[in-house]
Amino acid sequence: MRSTILRATAVATLPLAAQAASGSGSSTRYWDCCKPSCAWSGKASVSAPVLACDKNDNPLTNVNAVSGCQSGGTAYTCSDQSPWAINDNLSYGFAATAISGGSESTWCCACYALTFTSGPVAGKQMVVQSTSTGGDLGSNQFDLAIPGGGVGLFDGCTSEFGGIAGAQYGGISSASQCSSLPSNLQPGCNWRFDWFQGADNPSFTFQQVQCPSELVARTGCKRSDDSSFPAFTPSSSGSSTTTSKPATSSTSSGGGSTGGCTVAKYGQCGGQGYTGCTSCASGSTCNVSNAYYSQCL
Repeated sequence: MRSTILRATAVATLPLAAQAASGSGSSTRYWDCCKPSCAWSGKASVSAPVLACDKNDNPLTNVNAVSGCQSGGTAYTCSDQSPWAINDNLSYGFAATAISGGSESTWCCACYALTFTSGPVAGKQMVVQSTSTGGDLGSNQFDLAIPGGGVGLFDGCTSEFGGIAGAQYGGISSASQCSSLPSNLQPGCNWRFDWFQGADNPSFTFQQVQCPSELVARTGCKRSDDSSFPAFTPSSSGSSTTTSKPATSSTSSGGGSTGGCTVAKYGQCGGQGYTGCTSCASGSTCNVSNAYYSQCL
């Protein structure tokens, strides 16, 4: 839905007093594989730009690597910047944003707690970190980064994978099509039809919050003013706000010993260094997200 190929200009500076953004918004979805626009240096006052990855899903150290959406580009969205469920009522993820009264310097790497107000996910919450921006987004629009959600204006998936299934806008239309995506994108695609219940661009209210460490661990990006915003508190319908060990980008998995125990749905069931239970409760199976994290879904 938005441009991700713009380079940095001058180093951004923060306002004297940070003000938490809030309001009502609309959602769309996309996965264009492009280097996130907040992965360029100088976009905002942050610990580091958002991580980008090479074709093999390995994080890049060169923040000036050209986006895969440009000719000869080698930088793409890391697959672990996909959404994942924390419990039945809470998920974490990433989005491209355009928020009224702000600019790229206030949006990049900021986190927002969304409470959905329409569709099958009404009442559920999702905390997202802004990893991209774009002039084609409307006011208070959050373009959720969901694998299989459509390549939008810029298609980096053809150069990265040789193309992926789905319409240019909206992407794939059924859960069965998730299996046609590259394996490292399938968990995020399945999330759309599991936790997100196939919702089609639901509306929501939002409040800017401190970024959960799990989101920062995946992007490597934390705003200098992050502590100025309120800590996220889930609604009473949610449960735990913590997840398993944060992940880095990879495509393989390790596991621990089962010990005769089972893991509840949405719990961690494997990953490098993980030593807990690996058998999932009835009705769910252990799905690999990356080398450090597998989840019962």
